[in-house]
Amino acid sequence: MINIISPINTLGYGIVGINLVKSLSRKTDVALKVIGSPSLSSEEDEQYIQKAFDNGHFPDWEAPCIRIWHQHDMSEFVGRGEKIGFPIFELDRFKPIEKHHLSYLDKIFVCSEWAKKIVCEQVGRDEKDVKVIPLGVDPHIFRPSTIDKQENNATIFFNCGKWEVRKGHDVLIKAFNRAFSSEDNVELWMMCDNPFYTEQESADWENVYKSSPLGDKVSLINRVQTTKEVYNIMSLVDCGVFPSRAEGWNLELLELMACGKHVIATDFSAHTEFCSKDNAYLVSIDKTEKAFDGKWFDGKTGNWAHIGDDQINQIADHMKNIHELKQSGSLGINNGGLEAAGRFTWDNSAVKILENV
Repeated sequence: MINIISPINTLGYGIVGINLVKSLSRKTDVALKVIGSPSLSSEEDEQYIQKAFDNGHFPDWEAPCIRIWHQHDMSEFVGRGEKIGFPIFELDRFKPIEKHHLSYLDKIFVCSEWAKKIVCEQVGRDEKDVKVIPLGVDPHIFRPSTIDKQENNATIFFNCGKWEVRKGHDVLIKAFNRAFSSEDNVELWMMCDNPFYTEQESADWENVYKSSPLGDKVSLINRVQTTKEVYNIMSLVDCGVFPSRAEGWNLELLELMACGKHVIATDFSAHTEFCSKDNAYLVSIDKTEKAFDGKWFDGKTGNWAHIGDDQINQIADHMKNIHELKQSGSLGINNGGLEAAGRFTWDNSAVKILENV
């Protein structure tokens, strides 16, 4: 048995928790303790989660316990077995409280080699105590997709992820407007609702896009409830664009690759675990800067990628290239992305966990 402590919902940690519990439950018994209020969107998920939740009333006190949660809150575990923290973080520096909470764990799971290096350097942990457990994609939902019929043959670019400076939403619209004119048959779809913003903050972000020179080519898509609905949207687009300054993983990027879609992404942070020149249009990063956005990051701890004029030009050039290929009928499927997605599945994540507990 494995004891798991995790949120269970449609946000980042919650999605990871749901998928790891499901995949681990196919291989061993899982006892689940939920952080916060659970929220599920499919009957299949509910069956697995309910069984693990019921097991959570009778945990194995000697079994390892994995806490899938923020690095500043790693003090609560179940039982006497190994205490394993599984934080998903974006920056290259830890605050004192984060170092303190990570320092006493028996093991630390991270998503990427990039993250492992940071933990070893910042917390002083031995490499043998820090294990890389890449996150995954569900190949039964996210599968190769081609656009067979499209009335106007527009090249559709897509971004999915809550409105944030960290995710490069302030520069993506600049690149889009730099790449194209009103004469180009292109669209930009943004599914970026941020449940942690006020109504005015969300409206401010939306206005940045809709009031831009090519605002009439931008579609703002509401958050959907299920992963199958996410797939239905992804199946209609040509290319995902992710100019992130920092990522702990980026599930949506990998899911698009699993659909055979082309992707544009920064060559930085967790992207480097599964993006390469063979499966992505990479945006090179030549320096970092203090992580500051005036909302979530105060600039006092940690750095992220500097997105300057050169990076915006790179994004724009990649977008123009994708558009030219689409309009000439030469875009095709991202076979490199399919290969990567085949290696990074939730079942493989579960196997890696069982190898390291």
